Amino acid sequence: MAHAFILSDDTVLCRQMPDGWWPLQIQLPQSSTGSDEQAYRLGHVTLHESLSANHWQSDDNNMDSLSSDLINENTAQTFTAPSTTAMTYDYAVAHNVTLPIIAESSTDTFVPYRQLINNIPVALSDQISQAIQLLRWQADTQFCSRCASPTVHADQGERAMVCPVCQLRQYPRVQPCVITAITRPNPVTDEMQILLAHHHRHGQQKLPPMYGLIAGFVEVGENLEHAVVREVAEEVNISVSDIRYVSSQPWPFPSNLMLGFRASYASGDIIIQEDELAHADFFDLSNLPKIPPKGSIARELIDQIAKEQGILL
Repeated sequence: MAHAFILSDDTVLCRQMPDGWWPLQIQLPQSSTGSDEQAYRLGHVTLHESLSANHWQSDDNNMDSLSSDLINENTAQTFTAPSTTAMTYDYAVAHNVTLPIIAESSTDTFVPYRQLINNIPVALSDQISQAIQLLRWQADTQFCSRCASPTVHADQGERAMVCPVCQLRQYPRVQPCVITAITRPNPVTDEMQILLAHHHRHGQQKLPPMYGLIAGFVEVGENLEHAVVREVAEEVNISVSDIRYVSSQPWPFPSNLMLGFRASYASGDIIIQEDELAHADFFDLSNLPKIPPKGSIARELIDQIAKEQGILL
């Protein structure tokens, strides 16, 4: 029997459980299932099976890294999010899918993805991210970007929107972004510090303000390491060295692949890019401001550095 996640923009239909919200998989009527073509209409997408990293990491990898620890803490060793489908709330209503009573005061309601990621297994979080991105891609590619004709889904289950006039095929695309944790010893005490920035997008009304890492999109024609150097120089005016890749995370805002790096401070004084940042500074790991929640790659990078210094955040 086929099941589907139900989404409304970047929120997911969930049920209140004793330990927090959990995404519901709604049973679909027989008329909503069947061929790949039927399951791939506007507002209804098939999802790939999602695995947490411990399913593919070998024992000889650096399994004592924090990345692996976080996976094992948040994901049962045998957990696999099965291949399933996702649909928009409007599609579900239009196709007579039976839904529970949905209200903020009930046990079933729509919960923002950002609120879910620190409470559900990595594999399930990644699959919900996939659903958000695919449904948005469908909505954004209903017309050909070359000749403006209405598009149709590709045949044989290929994930593409095809123009029947000029044959242009539009596939889901991801936008690579680099996010970098920059460290240095405190010039006075020698305690390890990390560069954190308060971004305008985090909002001024939230107290205390949230601080995150330096991040930005990879530009055409540059490699990932160059993107790290450029973004850091643009946003805080410093130079870095010892740039090294750590891990990645799909991030559906709007359709990004976050590529996590670490780097060491090399030189320069912090001068913030004022249209992006409100403040930035190096903070002792023992005295950090409010930082991103668990489940985000920013928090994973910060936690990794803190753990190396014997600090549990």
